[in-house]
Amino acid sequence: MKIKALAAALLVAACASQTYEPRVATELPFGGAEVPRSGARMPAEDAVLTRIQFGSCLKQEDPAPILGAMIARRPDLTVFLGDNVYGDVRDMDDPLMPELVGAYRTLGARRDFQSLLSVSPVLSTWDDHDYGRNDRGGEFPLKENAEVLFEEFWNLPQDDVRRARQGVYTSETFGPEGQRVQIILLDTRFFRSALTRTDERNAPGKERYIPSDDPDQTMLGTVQERWLGEVLEEPADLRILVTSIQLIADGHGWEAWATMPEARDRIYRQIAAAGTDNLIVISGDRHLGGFYERELAPGMVLDEMTTSSLNAPQSTWRERDGRTSHEAGPHRLGLPIYEENFGELTIDWDVREATMSLRDIRGEEIYTRAKSF
Repeated sequence: MKIKALAAALLVAACASQTYEPRVATELPFGGAEVPRSGARMPAEDAVLTRIQFGSCLKQEDPAPILGAMIARRPDLTVFLGDNVYGDVRDMDDPLMPELVGAYRTLGARRDFQSLLSVSPVLSTWDDHDYGRNDRGGEFPLKENAEVLFEEFWNLPQDDVRRARQGVYTSETFGPEGQRVQIILLDTRFFRSALTRTDERNAPGKERYIPSDDPDQTMLGTVQERWLGEVLEEPADLRILVTSIQLIADGHGWEAWATMPEARDRIYRQIAAAGTDNLIVISGDRHLGGFYERELAPGMVLDEMTTSSLNAPQSTWRERDGRTSHEAGPHRLGLPIYEENFGELTIDWDVREATMSLRDIRGEEIYTRAKSF
């Protein structure tokens, strides 16, 4: 039941056969909710992209007026960064994962989510809460089952490579030569080593986890690391690297690449080898938004935009707890955004400039940062 092929046979048997459209499945495993059969189709390979949106941390049962603001912006593409539902399972011996199935059914039935799918094609990766359990990594016993649910809900084509191998990582390139956008979506769950728990719970900078000095720890696993190096060598004018958890950020003790310095250094070396002038990192997870930058080498600066949450913002519990301080952010530019937010990347091909912006519940710009490429 925990082997992907067997899980697929069990889950897919409950799904109607269908031709691919960039939408969620018309029937989820175990008799899931009906959702629209029509939707915005994935851009053609030669389509020129000028507006891409990003969002993360969407609680499927709560109001999400920010989705209306995203719809109004009419993006060429929307990328879900993870925690796209909150479906944490209670019983890790139950291969049917009813909580995760129910979460997907609830999201799929939402009119606002359906409306977004009708105007924008979607790419997605996952984080812990749509993987199946808070903060879990490669040790999670139901990960193959969770992957099948992911593939069915997001209606991946039957010939999609993710259906034939482990992990939900992928890469897509759009646009003609001179206007090619490569979007790389990492899987920071399926292969990840166990995290090192803090020795001082809730201490600033050590809230849940601390960095490990184990050189064998991995975030991506050997195969995905090798694959990343290969796709970074593919031709592209602008690269977007999606990681569900923060890459650059230091100063906090929550999940982040900072918990695995050796693994982070390896990805930094891969990025540096490919060049950072045309690469932007996008992350979610933190229930806050912000811009980060880090110099990987003299004159080689890496930019990251974190955007989270669509409807579960930190502002809610900061107000409840009377919290006014901010976590340390040695690589952060300015203060974080604690209210609901989504990210947007607009591309001006004439001047070859990509503008990152964090937008509020009304779609209004909060922070913006431009990068030439």
